[in-house]
Amino acid sequence: MEPTIPQKSPYAADVEQGKTYKWCACGRSKKQPFCDGSHKGSEFTPVAYTATETKTVHFCGCKNTKNKPLCDGAHKSL
Repeated sequence: MEPTIPQKSPYAADVEQGKTYKWCACGRSKKQPFCDGSHKGSEFTPVAYTATETKTVHFCGCKNTKNKPLCDGAHKSL
């Protein structure tokens, strides 16, 4: 099963050091790039990301990154 592609660019998000975020892997969440439980009943599960520092990170929007949950530029080849 392939994930839904909500957008073909990354989501910039401000994260706080020590806080864990749940990245949406299925692409169905209405709270992109984060999980809202829309994957229930599918083979997808969210990916936990714990921030090592407070900064802006770029979460994958196309759901095809090899560096889950962060963008690796995979959207450029879609």
